Amino acid sequence: MRVMVIVKATKNSEAGVMPSAQLFEDMGKYNEELVKAGIMLAGEGLQPSVKGKRVQFSGSKRTVVDGPFAETKELIAGFWLWQVKSMEEAVEWARRCPAPMPGEDSELEIRPVFEADDFGQEFTPELREKEERLRAELEKRAGK
Repeated sequence: MRVMVIVKATKNSEAGVMPSAQLFEDMGKYNEELVKAGIMLAGEGLQPSVKGKRVQFSGSKRTVVDGPFAETKELIAGFWLWQVKSMEEAVEWARRCPAPMPGEDSELEIRPVFEADDFGQEFTPELREKEERLRAELEKRAGK
């Protein structure tokens, strides 16, 4: 099963406070463990929401909203994409994570990624085949 591990934003991450050299070192070691265990598929940190935009949808209308966005606790500072055997395994790996925001309370959120079988009959064989072709193209481009 694939899961997204979301690093929740904090006041400091939204203020653009950069991680210390020690946190870079600790996270580097942790990421290395994840890679060696075959868990980590991807992972990135995100810049503060002041540099972001949102596109809101209402019927056929599209509205672009500039950051920063309120409610820091609802924002994302980074993420990992992991391949795990179970949610329990994901939780065990998350518990081993260095505190992502030293000096502040911080939180990781773990969410399962939808797989093709989760969508039922609406995801027809034709749509599945098209999706598989797109994924193959993505992998091909990533390998360049």
